[in-house]
Amino acid sequence: MKIIHTSGKRKTAIARATLKEGKGKIKINKKLLEIYTPEIARMKIQEPLILAKDVSNKVDISVNVKGGGWNSQSEAARLAIARALVQFQPFLKKTFLEYDRHLLIQDIRRKEPYKPNVSKARKKRQKSYR
Repeated sequence: MKIIHTSGKRKTAIARATLKEGKGKIKINKKLLEIYTPEIARMKIQEPLILAKDVSNKVDISVNVKGGGWNSQSEAARLAIARALVQFQPFLKKTFLEYDRHLLIQDIRRKEPYKPNVSKARKKRQKSYR
């Protein structure tokens, strides 16, 4: 029996996925994927599972996600699941890359830091000439 550990990141969210042979149960933070909310996050997480339908029915995946907001957490979980499926069945790599590059490759964009004496990252002080 093969057990695979992978991780995925998005902004400050970190997801750790464990894949092992089973009956197709997917759990995110010990919750079944079917009852995971919000629905958009659930649909995002299901993308790699739908693309790899024949493989995903034969494995159990458990994902632990920390940090960030719900959207970042769902994207991190999606990345971790896709990477685990590719390690389990390498022929899925081409399918995932053709569908969406961010299924396997991390999105490196981060929040821009605030500058001194300004309330936001790109806001500038107003000038008055009168």
